Amino acid sequence: MTAVFRTRLAVPAAWMGRDVSQRCDWIHRLTPPEIAEIDAALALAKATGRPMAELSRADFPLPKLGPVIAGWMHDLDRGRGFVLVRGFPVQRCTEADAALAYWGLGLHMGSPVSQNAAGDLLGQVRDTGADPKNPAVRLYKTRVDLGFHCDGSDVVGLLCLKPAKSGGVSRIVSSISVYNEILRRRPDLAPLLFEPFYWDRNEEQKPGEAPWFALPIAFDQAGRLRIFYIGWYIRGAQRHADVPRLSPEQRALLDLIDGIAATPEFHLDMDFEPGDIQLLKNSVILHARTEYEDFAEPERKRHLLRLWLTAHSGFADGDAFLQQGIPKREGVDSDAAGVPSRT
Repeated sequence: MTAVFRTRLAVPAAWMGRDVSQRCDWIHRLTPPEIAEIDAALALAKATGRPMAELSRADFPLPKLGPVIAGWMHDLDRGRGFVLVRGFPVQRCTEADAALAYWGLGLHMGSPVSQNAAGDLLGQVRDTGADPKNPAVRLYKTRVDLGFHCDGSDVVGLLCLKPAKSGGVSRIVSSISVYNEILRRRPDLAPLLFEPFYWDRNEEQKPGEAPWFALPIAFDQAGRLRIFYIGWYIRGAQRHADVPRLSPEQRALLDLIDGIAATPEFHLDMDFEPGDIQLLKNSVILHARTEYEDFAEPERKRHLLRLWLTAHSGFADGDAFLQQGIPKREGVDSDAAGVPSRT
């Protein structure tokens, strides 16, 4: 634990949900000219005839929206760490066109990286009917409550194609504010954040690789505090006999993180609408999702598209290990398999 992190951090990313919920400066509603520019870029990208993964920023030109996107990236990197973009034109697009337009927008923010062992660069967040109690199942494939956590890479983006019938509220919290509260309540536990914890790989390890890895929750990255946290991955790693047992102090720390994040004054709720894009900087934001109920009709079920992006601008507190994404393995099915298409 370095000296710079022994006191409360007064930075823009250290916000409180009770405060930002009273403002709307974190929301950008796309204007008609911006949407028209996205439409034009989509037409150009489709005209190339190339697969989505082979497109570059030049294939999706956004001369006027580009500076606006640069502003979003500045807010992510040096500001509060999150942005909500509203009005992305999903309701008048086919699902394929919405995905391609979202991909093109993402190319102006960063380079997409693999989100799972299948090598998916555009993730499908939906209920597949998978068993949430199976340690090999990533919980975004289920309808259950998702606790506070962060994803890999610099930025995670979620585009809402279809919201749930009820529930499925996105909940975010400043991990810097959580850290400040740990210092206030239990300063004795704070140094543990900078020591290694053991994380479950959820059966996504490469052949010959251990099914767990060691990584601290907190890092000093170029003098900036970086938090990486998925509580159930740490607790889940205890199923492996060769993983050291969590100490009482470590368990108390995990419970404290979860408890602070779940406190209403700390977090901010977002109830997604079709066309909403949530952008989060993983090093300073934890996100969660409430349990949800789906519609019976397959084409109406809750469906989000996810991007993991390594920022072009090179976030100073980025972590090289996490920026690589999850290595691809042969023989693993893509999350896109079986997704009903909207035409």
